[in-house]
Amino acid sequence: MIREVEGDILLSQAQVIAHGIAPQDPFDTGLALALRERWPSLVADYRHAAHSKAPQPGEIWCWSGVDDKGAVRSIVNLLTQDSLHTGHAAKPGKATLKNVGHALRELARYVADEHIKSVALPRLATGVGGLEWHDVKPLVEKHLGELNADVIVYEVYRKGVKADEQLG
Repeated sequence: MIREVEGDILLSQAQVIAHGIAPQDPFDTGLALALRERWPSLVADYRHAAHSKAPQPGEIWCWSGVDDKGAVRSIVNLLTQDSLHTGHAAKPGKATLKNVGHALRELARYVADEHIKSVALPRLATGVGGLEWHDVKPLVEKHLGELNADVIVYEVYRKGVKADEQLG
């Protein structure tokens, strides 16, 4: 079931937080920056993994780490954006609906395979990614709507406000 909430996704009690990035993302804007500030090892681990196998748009990269309270937090990075250029000159490009669809399909497979009970995500690919929510929302509904998990979409960001996620 998909529920839309208002609040701070960093305060989510969902088992997984998912968000969109680019293959060579510097994690320096938006939710990616907030995640980097809270879990610096996320970015270090991503860069290490990216050197081993270059991530491709439409894929996902999963990470788990321990937060400042000692709890395990899992983050699924959805590669929704393209890259501009290659190699050291690579910079994040804009998201595409094709990449979003592929990444959401991979996320759905991950949630099912790993028996994830809940996942929180923002209005995916609508900030830095540059897409419109009315175009992305049907993809979220298509790929995540039938999961046997709570899917919490943070429609409105409210810093420091814990959303009423109604997690079962």
